[in-house]
Amino acid sequence: MPTPKQPLSPLFAEKIAAISANLKQSDINNLRRGVEKESLRVTPDGTLASTPHPQALGAALTHPSITTDYSEALLEFITEPHTDIPSVLKRLNDIHQFTYQHIGDEALWGSSMPCMLGSDDDIPVAQYGSSNSGKMKSVYRVGLGYRYGRLMQTIAGIHYNFSVSDDFWQFLHTQEHSALPMAEFKTQGYFRLIRNFRRYFWLLLYLFGAAPAICRTFIGNRQHELVPFNNDHHSLHAPLGTSLRMGDLGYQSAAQESLVINYNCLDTYTQTLCQAITHTHDDYQQLGIKGKDGDYLQLNTNLLQIENEFYSVIRPKRTAQSGETALNALSSGGVEYIEVRCLDLNPYEPVGISENQMRFLDTFLLYCLLEDSPESNDTEYRQIQENQRKMVYQGRDPDLTLYDRGQQRNIRQWGDELINSMGQIAKLLDRGSQTTAHQQALDEEQLKISDDSLTPSARILADMHAQQITFYRLSMNLSQQHRQAFRAQTIAEEQQLAFQALAKESHAKQRHIEHTDQLPFDQYVEQYYKQYEACKATRERKRSQKAASG
Repeated sequence: MPTPKQPLSPLFAEKIAAISANLKQSDINNLRRGVEKESLRVTPDGTLASTPHPQALGAALTHPSITTDYSEALLEFITEPHTDIPSVLKRLNDIHQFTYQHIGDEALWGSSMPCMLGSDDDIPVAQYGSSNSGKMKSVYRVGLGYRYGRLMQTIAGIHYNFSVSDDFWQFLHTQEHSALPMAEFKTQGYFRLIRNFRRYFWLLLYLFGAAPAICRTFIGNRQHELVPFNNDHHSLHAPLGTSLRMGDLGYQSAAQESLVINYNCLDTYTQTLCQAITHTHDDYQQLGIKGKDGDYLQLNTNLLQIENEFYSVIRPKRTAQSGETALNALSSGGVEYIEVRCLDLNPYEPVGISENQMRFLDTFLLYCLLEDSPESNDTEYRQIQENQRKMVYQGRDPDLTLYDRGQQRNIRQWGDELINSMGQIAKLLDRGSQTTAHQQALDEEQLKISDDSLTPSARILADMHAQQITFYRLSMNLSQQHRQAFRAQTIAEEQQLAFQALAKESHAKQRHIEHTDQLPFDQYVEQYYKQYEACKATRERKRSQKAASG
């Protein structure tokens, strides 16, 4: 029996009606999305590659499409923003093809959770050359290793960058009769999206979570609540889990438990993050900034070294200038796009993400933008954290309930309601593109609500059981299949030459930066952090002015 559709909220229904009546003028189909995809380089036996970042791929510091994340072995592929999904996937495919020409017999690990790991010392921190900006990137990563351990930094994922067009913002501005300046209106709109995303992202963990199992080598001697898979003590799993990457074994931090980031507006967001970056943390203060040999152990002794250290599921973003902090760029220019950070690599997809998944994400994000989004508070913040914990370990339990603004909701009923409401967005996108692709994507994902065996997390465990293999062997088999497929492809000569030119240009840019640096590194770091103090002072002044006028 189909789930009855819930009535749309009045404001949401009003926006849908206005867009429907002015579909072309609204420009709702003109979305921009890009992907950042991380992958570990591994040897033929599945151990972490110890080779440095290949020179032929370019300089990791300056290459726009191929860089590294935490480790020399953790590649990160970045696509430019595109207005159509096939172009994003083609670009990702081309990057994979080119990369496979230059990593020898290594493979790109297709799962989010790593395998066959040794000790922390066996994980090489990424290197970016001798420039101040390059040193700072490396020191930041050294600091992460001391704070959280290097094993955690080998986890890979997909980041989905998303924005709507200026014309769509103008349409909404007119529709809502807003008196705000356009830049402020856009920023408030993106924060509205972010608040709703945080309320509903549990659905993405259920639908796309692909990390229910791990290698025992990843756990080491840490406490955990996982159990061996069947009689296999090499693999540990959560029987009803979805994404261990998003739990306490992955990108969660006990030190950050005290953080409550306020997403109600840009001012409160930058203020709470600035406080975390400018206030010391006892454990990190004991470690100190430099070791006995004078080498940096971390960038500072504060709760966060920089804003990127806050492991959020979604971030407001703006492109920063060289040497500028991300918070300073946001504070001065407003939100330019948002970055979704809770997506696992799909090990069954060669590039880690599918076209249907991207169509679903676009529809989901537009729903978060257009639906009513009341301001949040500390209580809801903690309830969202609890929802995340439950989804990580129990997400496929059909009787699981989560907090929905203080009320407990069954995930199947709630998930059906969300997807039904998203159907209004899908209809508009399909009308604008003269397809049925977005509704088909929703229908495909809605089947998973009533049948969790269709989810990637359940499929992984089912394949391990059916084939009687470990998590390592399943991931290795899939990774090798993808490797063979990419190696069998022929990259277009035009693309080959373009990648070679980008690599050469990136090395030249790095050399130029290194030759033009003037400041000693200590002074460079000091000046960098003055931006946070200035940002903090500006926010405090605005708050005082607001209190005085109010």
